[in-house]
Amino acid sequence: MIAAVAALVLANALFALRSLDVILRSRDRIEPSQPDSSLPALSIVVPARNEERQIERCIRSLLAQRYPDFEVILVDDRSEDRTRAIADRLAREDQRLKVLAGEPLPEGWVGKSWALAQGARAARGAWMLFTDADTEHEPLAAASAARCAIDRACDVVSLLTDQETIGIAERVFLPTILFTILLGIGALDDVNDPRKPQVAIFNGQYILVSRLAYEAIGGHAAVRDEIAEDLELARRFKRDGRFRIFLAGAAGLVRTRMYRSFGEIWEGFVKNFALGARGSPARAAAGVALLTCVSPLTPLTLFALLATRRWSGASALALSTATVAAIAELGLRRMRFRRGSGLALPIGLSVVLAIFATSAACMLSGHGVNWRGRRYDGGFRRPS
Repeated sequence: MIAAVAALVLANALFALRSLDVILRSRDRIEPSQPDSSLPALSIVVPARNEERQIERCIRSLLAQRYPDFEVILVDDRSEDRTRAIADRLAREDQRLKVLAGEPLPEGWVGKSWALAQGARAARGAWMLFTDADTEHEPLAAASAARCAIDRACDVVSLLTDQETIGIAERVFLPTILFTILLGIGALDDVNDPRKPQVAIFNGQYILVSRLAYEAIGGHAAVRDEIAEDLELARRFKRDGRFRIFLAGAAGLVRTRMYRSFGEIWEGFVKNFALGARGSPARAAAGVALLTCVSPLTPLTLFALLATRRWSGASALALSTATVAAIAELGLRRMRFRRGSGLALPIGLSVVLAIFATSAACMLSGHGVNWRGRRYDGGFRRPS
């Protein structure tokens, strides 16, 4: 038992050190910036499939952007609810909004990439902003992101949007899941370092890209079969080497309510967790082992030690657990989550492991995953 306790304390220490390193080297944020006439023409592309509960909030916030020259293109990806009717009504109110009827999904394409490719094809701007239908934007958001790109001489700016967590499941599980993803990818300093092409990720909720760079890497057609298209786009930009990318916190300028129930959280992350680790299976396996030690093995062992009154071992595990929770709380506060989110880390990590295992099993078995009413098998849409 002493050896087991020592191993778990070591695992917790490694997790804490990794967390602290990523937190301290992930300080990049954009600053609010007033618009001016020098900003390039912008096309904002929104893919929408069955988004009736949130599409109006998103589109109205985009039309309220304080930006000198922009258009909004909503691509209705063959929605089966009132998404198209809502969008058409908004388009009649504001001519800057164009609503496109999505074409049938071709073989070999994932739905979101196909919708974004159609929007990009219709766009007239020198820059394009790809943003999700569940986002809400402050009036200075687009101008601030564009100014950041220009001042930093970047070709792509992707923002880590603030996450709205209202329901219990959102508050308990979502912070840990997103924190774990950040730990798996690495610090923002590494993502933004062109000398580290192996460390790359975008947040698909907000990607601002120059048309020149977008077309040079092949646009969304280059990642048409990828469920996690944002991750693969980032990898392609970093490997290409010609273009600079910048991933940063949105600092309150853009927010998202991703999911509203445990079922939505589960389905949303099952679709791409295993794919994100595909590039480095050995590293993914080591990460899974580390997470397993932190939770559930550490809490279970701690309860066993307390039950058998082995106080010294229990004290060591309790201290290591408290240290991990405190550092996670620091990181989650930096990510602008609610105070106390770090306390849910143990149960959140167990859910992360369950999601990862389910995602991997679905892909390896050939069963595939369901998303937005479509089934994807290893990244490809199954023939209908």
